[in-house]
Amino acid sequence: MNKYKKLFEPIKIGKCEIKNRFALAPMGPLGLADSEGGFNQRGIDYYTERAKGGTGLIITGVTFVDNEVEEHGMPNCPCSTYNPVQFVRTGKELTERIHAYNAKVFLQMSGGFGRVTIPTNLGDFPPVAPSPIQHRWLDKTCREITIDEIKSIVKKFGDGAYNAKRAGFDGIEIHAVHEGYLIDQFAMSLFNHRTDEYGGSLDNRLRFAREIVEEIKDRCGEDYPVVLRYSPKSFIKDLRDGALPGEEFTEKGRDLEEGIKAAKLLVSYGYDSLDTDVGSYDSWWWSHPPMYQDKGLYRPYAKLMKETVDVPIMCAGRMDNPDMALDAIENGTCDIISLGRPLLADPDYVNKLRSNNLKSIRPCISCQEGCMGRIQHYSMLNCAVNPQACKEKDNALTPILKKKKVLIVGGGVAGCEAARVLTLRGHEAIIFEKNDRLGGNLIPGGVPDFKEDDIALANWFEHTLKELKVQVNLNAEVTKDQILKSDFDSVIIATGSTPKVFPLGDDAKVFTAADVLLGKKDCKDTTVIVGGGLVGCELALHLAKEGKNVTIVEALNKILALNGPLCSANSEMLEKLIPFNKIAVKTNSKVKAYKDGLLEMETENGIEKIKCDSVILSVGYKEENSLYKELEFEVPEIYLLGDARKVSNIMYGIWDAYEVANHI
Repeated sequence: MNKYKKLFEPIKIGKCEIKNRFALAPMGPLGLADSEGGFNQRGIDYYTERAKGGTGLIITGVTFVDNEVEEHGMPNCPCSTYNPVQFVRTGKELTERIHAYNAKVFLQMSGGFGRVTIPTNLGDFPPVAPSPIQHRWLDKTCREITIDEIKSIVKKFGDGAYNAKRAGFDGIEIHAVHEGYLIDQFAMSLFNHRTDEYGGSLDNRLRFAREIVEEIKDRCGEDYPVVLRYSPKSFIKDLRDGALPGEEFTEKGRDLEEGIKAAKLLVSYGYDSLDTDVGSYDSWWWSHPPMYQDKGLYRPYAKLMKETVDVPIMCAGRMDNPDMALDAIENGTCDIISLGRPLLADPDYVNKLRSNNLKSIRPCISCQEGCMGRIQHYSMLNCAVNPQACKEKDNALTPILKKKKVLIVGGGVAGCEAARVLTLRGHEAIIFEKNDRLGGNLIPGGVPDFKEDDIALANWFEHTLKELKVQVNLNAEVTKDQILKSDFDSVIIATGSTPKVFPLGDDAKVFTAADVLLGKKDCKDTTVIVGGGLVGCELALHLAKEGKNVTIVEALNKILALNGPLCSANSEMLEKLIPFNKIAVKTNSKVKAYKDGLLEMETENGIEKIKCDSVILSVGYKEENSLYKELEFEVPEIYLLGDARKVSNIMYGIWDAYEVANHI
């Protein structure tokens, strides 16, 4: 018997029945719209694939209702009022395909971003806000929105919802009294300094949200479900300054006391469900939790909402552990489990869980490189570990004309992904890995407890390749002569990279980050990490949590200056965690020598010395491509992948391998 059966019981939002307790959490559909505000083919395929994978409720990412008060630079996200005919036409194709899988679909509609507009996404247009307040990203003051403009946006919510209902959407989710978007800015006194009917009392500050749900119900009927994305707590210490987990601070956004009052009011206005999280753009790591946040971090706040109001409560936020999800439903924490990034990583998550095939679920690693980072910088939604996410047809597996035997040297993410894709297409892939397990840099990288999903990804590759019956040879190095004597049709070199090292003097106490992480070397109680990039900072955090006294020495003027996380939620949280965990940082400093327990370095103030038991070098990696160079002119069909081609990250290791392996 499947112990997760309770997760597959139906649930109603209003009168709309959802077949199970899983929803696709809304994520910005950047790249999934056409130039007229409809859904493009990528968007239709992407959402349909999650419905096909068993998810009971599909919630689209943000779509706009207004493109005049706050211009959004078409095409960016769908807009239900820009060209109603095109929106209904493409929306109808989307909803018909989703309904074929007995899934429901809600359109997430936004009143605008206000002070949190991301310039690279939305263009450098004058940002609006409830009052003349500081913009989140730009050093600009926002323009106060007028009452006529508010009324105009409210009416467009009605128009857009009417178009959505015509297109077959089963309900609406409002974006949002959460994360500090425009409607949320109205709801918080920190941002709302108005003296008219939209400012002052809590009821007035929620008037915008109230008028929206009333307008939609008036246009679409009382039974048409309207969900609200809602954050009962903001974690704002000050403008552009958020609080960390466990930090004592004075809440300047919405505190829980007001969050409870607001929830009761919002439900009384007519909202049929609260999709609960916490955070704001000023504390982005709460709204978009990196791996440094605990799994299921919203559960206490969802349970509080469940105890406060009598409507279904949704809960997202790293809820990919099925046991955690089951417990949340059984103990009354929430009614629906929302999965965002986990369904980017594996659209078949729900069906795999239903069929008790947990080991086949490809894990999300919370890196946010393919999703939030790319949304923030390039206006596109993808996934680091799933190259097909949002490119379902463009990256469909290519049929083969002739079966080939392909040798893969290296069992890191690039080699594993290449073997997976080649085998799925019908080729024969054989891996040779010099170490005793697959995974490459995932293995040392996954040692810190906050990086557990790196190990989960390595385990997934091992399980998947075993299921596919891929021949894997461990503890097996191959030479140029062995390869030339073999009968392979194609060769992939994915030999990874090696840490950069240099002598400092007492090199018996100078280690690499990987050796320390794997327990091959003991850094003792006091250590200095040379290099404040991502690896160095994560290692420092890991060692500090183990009680070590850690100092980071960085040659540049700040940590994470090079090759840091693409997503601000990840980088800003990690930057704050370093001092919060009492990790000392010396920037603009170059190490010179290590002798007699003293590390000598050249700083802006001259030569300084630090007393330490060990030194850990974390100054980057260099490509290990010597075997490729030996074979480059000897093997007709040869490819160089992963860090061996160019030292990068997990995402590009997987993506490049998929691209090449899909076209051999």
